[in-house]
Amino acid sequence: MHYLVAGCGWLGSEVARRLVARGDRVTALVRTDESARRLRALGLEAYALDVTAERAWDVPPSCDGVVSAIAAAGPAVADYRRAYVEATRRMLESEVARNVPFVYVSSTGVLGRSDGSWVDEATPASPADANSEVLLAAERLVLEATSLAARPIVVRCSGHYGPGRSGVIERVRSGALAWGAGDDAWMNFSHRDDAATVVIAALDRGEAGSIYHATDATPSTRHDVVAWIAGRLGVEPGRSDAAGSWPGRSRPNRRVSGEATRRELDLSLAYPSFREGLAPLLARGDA
Repeated sequence: MHYLVAGCGWLGSEVARRLVARGDRVTALVRTDESARRLRALGLEAYALDVTAERAWDVPPSCDGVVSAIAAAGPAVADYRRAYVEATRRMLESEVARNVPFVYVSSTGVLGRSDGSWVDEATPASPADANSEVLLAAERLVLEATSLAARPIVVRCSGHYGPGRSGVIERVRSGALAWGAGDDAWMNFSHRDDAATVVIAALDRGEAGSIYHATDATPSTRHDVVAWIAGRLGVEPGRSDAAGSWPGRSRPNRRVSGEATRRELDLSLAYPSFREGLAPLLARGDA
């Protein structure tokens, strides 16, 4: 099988690596020539391409499925709209996505919520900020593309971490993530390896029009996350009255469930909580 992975960054490259390891052919699209060279060294057919350019898809590769894991180039709403809405629309309208599975990687941030409630795959989205509204607009483009893609699917990921992305450890070490106001807020995590597992399972056997969650099985309060990491580091948890404040909008506070996803796709988690996932990174001194 031949798959296209658009946005072959931190998560996308792990998805691509696994596809190649099982014998598939992968064409990877990235922003820079340097990234393309790095991926070619892993055995991928990698190309630097601005996927939002007007003529980017004039001569698309023929493939058996698409994974879109594009990331925005910056935090501005315009950056988000260009990366998620414009790029997604161009891909869906091109021949590359015609009649093949199309898996779009999104974020559980579109769910909003600041009351600590449980949210699952069927919970209506309620974006709390402009960037999340853009992400939801891109999701809708995908889910409404049933006449274009054979199986349009959305995979929403909780807070990513794993090899090469363990900033939560340094934030606790520095005191940027500390005890204080909002200690009872829930945090949700998704290890890179488990997220890649969900994306590939969705590509292989996900139902058309489905929303899946790549998230661990153990939402944890910020108090418990800080306490556990600080304990493993051998430092006192930082304290700050301003900890967890989100100027201009409600602080996220939700418990994300991925139980239905794991049941439908017949998956188990390698890292059911942040503890199992961060322990090896702490042992290796990744942060």
